[in-house]
Amino acid sequence: MIDAQQAMTILASSDIIHSADSVAAAVQRVAREITERLRDCHPVLLCVLNGGVPFAGQLMTQLTFPLDFDYVHVSRYGQASSGGTLSWRVEPTIALHGRTVLVVDDILDEGVTLVAIRDRLHELGAAACYTAVVADKLNGRRKPIQADFVALTVPDRFVFGYGMDVRGAWRNLPAIYATRED
Repeated sequence: MIDAQQAMTILASSDIIHSADSVAAAVQRVAREITERLRDCHPVLLCVLNGGVPFAGQLMTQLTFPLDFDYVHVSRYGQASSGGTLSWRVEPTIALHGRTVLVVDDILDEGVTLVAIRDRLHELGAAACYTAVVADKLNGRRKPIQADFVALTVPDRFVFGYGMDVRGAWRNLPAIYATRED
């Protein structure tokens, strides 16, 4: 964790990648795409904590069909800037057997976390599992999963804002930023 002054310094020395208006427009577009694809499914929307909270919250208000809501808490990062061991903290509490599930997360970076979540949901009996991310990182690597719904792409830099943190801060920003030093 960093203190408020350190957080302000990081923000001041970062580049804006997507403005708040750009993020909001992308969320609206993704909501339309999801509605078109899942409106007849009565899916379970699973928010991946902590990063998926802003995206899931704003996305849900724009989905025009019934759904059930739950969350999972899975992390590879913690306070680190690079992924480590996968840690399952909370699994879904809603029975998923035979259900269509929409997993909502902040970023598809290497894909390790998202593919592990998808695989676990199938083990729990999900009939179909779709994924939605606010950001797909263009890192040039082969990923084990591609998100079904992507709001925005981001460069291969350390990004934060709109659910993604930098050393514990700035998940609450409505825009997406990138640090100048990785």
